[in-house]
Amino acid sequence: MSGDCGCSANQSFDGRSPAYKRILIVIIAINLGMFFVELFGGLAAGSMALLADSLDFLGDSATYTISLIVIGMPLAVRAKAGLFKGISLFAIAAWVLGSTFYRVFIEGVPEALTMGAIGVAAFAANVISAVLLLKYKDGDSNVRSVWLCSRNDAIGNLAVILAASGIAATDAAWPDLLVAGIMGSLFIHSATKIVQQSWRELSDERQRQNTGSDNCRENL
Repeated sequence: MSGDCGCSANQSFDGRSPAYKRILIVIIAINLGMFFVELFGGLAAGSMALLADSLDFLGDSATYTISLIVIGMPLAVRAKAGLFKGISLFAIAAWVLGSTFYRVFIEGVPEALTMGAIGVAAFAANVISAVLLLKYKDGDSNVRSVWLCSRNDAIGNLAVILAASGIAATDAAWPDLLVAGIMGSLFIHSATKIVQQSWRELSDERQRQNTGSDNCRENL
């Protein structure tokens, strides 16, 4: 009779590594700092893309903190954390897309120089984060969600830089609105992937527990 009345199975990296935890702490600090930089910069420049990205930085700071807290907890808890983060991304996407449509009806062209300069700083911060997390990108839903958020942020920041260039060239607001819309769509895509993986992990864990219970009863 097996000591744990269950079946062993290979599991993805779950974050239980001192090096990974240190990386998470560094990335949380980076994201929180960039939230304030982009928030004030977005307000000063009148840029929806920067404001959208600042909200993403704030959301990432919170979700990375959750990721750090649940490391080492049972798979079901980590999967539920991933599920929560996926749902949070859907909420952020809804805000970004809603704000973008609202901004279409408001006059005013974002200030391209400020927008571009902050976009470059944010891009550098997120590339550093993504590189630090690269070796952990194929972990469980909790770990993978951290990688996807950092990758999305780097892509979003690059898009902000391109939008600033478009605004400088056209003196129009549409590049900013276009980028904000693309970022919202990217959030939806990543949220869907995180929710799907989290749901699979929860289903697999329930199945494993049921199988373990059946084995225990058979061996009594």
